[in-house]
Amino acid sequence: MNYRSLGHSGLKVSEIALGSWTTFGGYAEDAEAIRIVRRAFELGINLFDTADVYVRGGAETLLGKALTGLPREQIVIATKVMGRVWDGPLGAGLSRKHIFDAMDQSLKRLGVDYVDLYQAHAPHLESPIEETLRAFEDLVRAGKARYVGFSNFDREPALARKVVEIQTARGWDLVISSQPRYSLLDRHIEEEHVGFCAQHGIGILAYSPVAQGVLTGKYAGGAKPAGSRATSKFEHFLAGEKALTPENVAAASRFGAWVKSRGLPGPAPVAVAWVLSRRQVASAIIGASRIEQLEENVKALEVKLADADWKEAEAAIADGASAGAGARSGAAGKRVAASAGEAEIDVPAKRGVSSGAGRPAPGSGAGATRPGTPAVKPRRSVTPARAARPARGPR
Repeated sequence: MNYRSLGHSGLKVSEIALGSWTTFGGYAEDAEAIRIVRRAFELGINLFDTADVYVRGGAETLLGKALTGLPREQIVIATKVMGRVWDGPLGAGLSRKHIFDAMDQSLKRLGVDYVDLYQAHAPHLESPIEETLRAFEDLVRAGKARYVGFSNFDREPALARKVVEIQTARGWDLVISSQPRYSLLDRHIEEEHVGFCAQHGIGILAYSPVAQGVLTGKYAGGAKPAGSRATSKFEHFLAGEKALTPENVAAASRFGAWVKSRGLPGPAPVAVAWVLSRRQVASAIIGASRIEQLEENVKALEVKLADADWKEAEAAIADGASAGAGARSGAAGKRVAASAGEAEIDVPAKRGVSSGAGRPAPGSGAGATRPGTPAVKPRRSVTPARAARPARGPR
């Protein structure tokens, strides 16, 4: 496992993070989920991402149980706030009251005194952004959060810019991370958000790098395998984000054929490796309902391809078109946390938004540099589990 600095901070996070959206407290059995977390730690994963809205606290509770007994100083816990986690007018949003109350509940569920990264799950236009940011700043000062970030703000670029402007003007801790959806099938953030993050030293934590499993090829021919998201109570996310479309299934089949022709480990790890090849990405957040899935995705670290090879992969997604030609993604919607009455909602894509499939990401490639931040040197492969062994002493 290698580790990268998260944005302009000195926080080192594993190139692969383990998420818990729809899995923990969802369609993964609790005992298996705990084994997955433990195995992830053994494999060197130190970043565990969750949110209070996932199964109304169920994911946080299960993650807390799974992390019990592991060395806290070797783990980066990231959670989010905004979604509806209790009933009534105060049960969601980004007001100061909700943020403070939600943080206290998250800490109890996770069984910790602080979280390493506290993220606004999505924009909440009813809450003044300065109120939200002041609350985040006070949580940092109170020691309940080490760093702050945001998620799904790529769809509100003006608001994202305002966040940085306010924090800079007030001298508050700056956001160090942005968590957007990003994959070979959905490259909409390359239009503007990647450049914004590079300019301001914000690291990208990419979720859905395998497009909710579509890029694995499991849905080829209209199949819906037992145990997949398409057969679970979370199937609506596949439809809401327009991930499981005939166009995307066909693109995944072409991609799978290309992976096989090159003798690479498999479409899932190669898809994750593509995301990690983008220079502004600090970590790719994967999900797993089985240990075998986790171990398969971690093989992404073994995939080392040149820019020309990645252009071939992009061309396969784009139906053999030139790697420089844009292709529209069927997965241009977004996952956001709750508004007034729902646990999570799907926001359809804005008309005319292109995913940018087939185009290299800004700032990517061997000769790219990250504006405003030094190039990240990979840390030597030392897992948190190995680092925590008493025989090795303090690190």
